[in-house]
Amino acid sequence: MKISRINLIRWISIGLIVLSAVLLVMSLIQYSRLRAGFPSGTKIAGIAVGGLNQEEAAERVNQAYNTAIELVYKDQFFQVKPSQIGFELDIESMIAAADKQRVQSPFWSGYWNYLWNRAPMANDTPLVASIDENRLRLYLMDEVAARYDQVPEASIPLAGTINFQYGKPGYVLDIEKSLAVVEKALRSPFERTAALVINEVAPSRPSLKNLEILIKQILDKSKFDGLTEVYILDLENREEINFAYENGTDIKPGIAFSAWSTIKIPIMVSIFEALNEPTPQYAQTLMEQMIEISEDTPADTLMQTYLDPNLGPIMMTEDMKKLGLENTFMAGYFYYGAPLLQRYLTPANQRLDYDTGPDIYNQTTTADLGMILDDIYQCAQDGGGTFAAVFPGRITQSECQKMITYLSLNKIGQLLDATLPDGIQIAHKHGWVAETDGVIHTMLDAGIVYSPGGDYIIVVAMYQPTQLIFDIGNYLFGQISRATYNYFDIQEQ
Repeated sequence: MKISRINLIRWISIGLIVLSAVLLVMSLIQYSRLRAGFPSGTKIAGIAVGGLNQEEAAERVNQAYNTAIELVYKDQFFQVKPSQIGFELDIESMIAAADKQRVQSPFWSGYWNYLWNRAPMANDTPLVASIDENRLRLYLMDEVAARYDQVPEASIPLAGTINFQYGKPGYVLDIEKSLAVVEKALRSPFERTAALVINEVAPSRPSLKNLEILIKQILDKSKFDGLTEVYILDLENREEINFAYENGTDIKPGIAFSAWSTIKIPIMVSIFEALNEPTPQYAQTLMEQMIEISEDTPADTLMQTYLDPNLGPIMMTEDMKKLGLENTFMAGYFYYGAPLLQRYLTPANQRLDYDTGPDIYNQTTTADLGMILDDIYQCAQDGGGTFAAVFPGRITQSECQKMITYLSLNKIGQLLDATLPDGIQIAHKHGWVAETDGVIHTMLDAGIVYSPGGDYIIVVAMYQPTQLIFDIGNYLFGQISRATYNYFDIQEQ
């Protein structure tokens, strides 16, 4: 009986050992099968592939990354397949890298974790893919930008007014910035939407020719029966217009006008060319009086003191010729009874088609005044321009900035200055005088306007052979000035 009990225990032990062996073999077989695939927690390019074999894992990763991505252009949504825009997965490299990690992991430690139901250490093989950037760029250009970009509608002048109608903005795909956005979506298995970068494009200005037409409409509406010549220069893009207009008829520009006090701009330039820095206080005081108060005696004193006691106007005229101002001259001093030092014949005053009866002592044209103001502006900006070429080292940037300051002090609240918004800087010089018959025939104003929409030069000259009534001229100067300002600073309504 005792022997039978021992045998029973022995057989039970043997059975348990056999059972354990069977269970061990079965678990090893099951683990081996699992190990033949990728371990739990394994990711390839962010996609979970645990428990899958290589073929299944490749299919899952391909499916995730080859599904269409969604592109967003403002309120437009459309889908595109990655292969269309140059995206290509290197699935073989990723599978091989993930499999290498699987094979290199210790068998028995992995089996031990399996027995104790411990999660294996997660392995994430990074994405290996290529993107043909040129192909993607071409797609964005040809299929997106060409289809969805909107060209802005240009602003237009409003007939019969001094205003311009603000155009409609446009929208343009920023291709270079959008490349990165699309590539990010292509490389993500989950965030597959790319909001393209869109730039709003402001409406363009009308052409300067449109401004010319608007100014002529202003003159037509006013029924002014005299001559008006206008010169405007866009100091940013260097475009310009110069036209003369009388009673609905275009006249060739470049007409000779009596310069009157606008000749003090060339005088100021010539004085600065003659002086060395620092500018003597006496000269500065005289220039302030000449420009700001528009007194004639300081102008004479400057030329007599710093150019030549007798030939100051001639020397100033020679300086202007060197600068290319062939129609601008001063043939005598301002003081009453000053002798005529020389008679000047210019292309402008030898014209036979139009004669304003310009003063033989001082003459100019709108283009010449525009040129000298442009020279001052360029010099004040960076020390360059015509002054640097013609008078090297003689007129400095700081001196040109002083010229701008003097011209900006000329605040008269009339002519070009009258209608500009408060706070807008205009550096200008005006000129008019009652002539020998006791009435005004010619009015001029020439200035640099520092507009938020861009700096520009504007010169306006008006002539009426019988009488140029100041109030009429002043009103039209203001209308032309404000129309020009509105052109450069068109605002969205």
